[in-house]
Amino acid sequence: MVIRVHQTPTAVSRLNSITPSRIEVVPVSIKVSVFVATSLDGFIARKDGSIDWLTAANASVPDGEDFGYRDLIKTVDVVVMGRNTFEQVLTFGEWPYGEKRVVVLSSRSVGIPDGLTGTVSSSSEAPATLIGRLSRQGAKHLYVDGGITIQRFLAAGLVDELTITLIPVLLGEGRPLFGPTGRDVALVLAGTRAFECGFVQLRYRVGKAT
Repeated sequence: MVIRVHQTPTAVSRLNSITPSRIEVVPVSIKVSVFVATSLDGFIARKDGSIDWLTAANASVPDGEDFGYRDLIKTVDVVVMGRNTFEQVLTFGEWPYGEKRVVVLSSRSVGIPDGLTGTVSSSSEAPATLIGRLSRQGAKHLYVDGGITIQRFLAAGLVDELTITLIPVLLGEGRPLFGPTGRDVALVLAGTRAFECGFVQLRYRVGKAT
């Protein structure tokens, strides 16, 4: 069993009675956000990873509309994504994160282009371990992307805010946004917005898991 505590003076003062190797300290000063688009039936990609349906839907989006993405990303210190998402982003052409620090989570080797080695790194750390390290390095806000990576952070109880933009299409099958969490995760609705192009955005604060 892993005991997870917040880094407050009271909590830290109680650690002497607990075996150190069984404690996982999770900082509370770091915010974790998810900002993702899904089909109406909850898929982020087809089974083969294709997002052609999203590209097609984007053709109806007015010029300049980014659904709040720019406002989010300018507050983010580190982007965390899975290897599959990273490899897909590389196919987009221009690197979309500029000089923003990016961590690619993967248990396997990740091929990072030479031009990105200054800002992109890979890690096989568990989500809580990664958050602890990034927090100690001064990060205050993480943006988590990629289906499996989002699922891992949610299952670990580490996501603070979840913004989902629903695309008006039914895929029927594909790669789902959500997976097993091991428990119920309560969500508090923080806002909704409907766009003329048919997209609907839901923003939730993630409550205490039960």
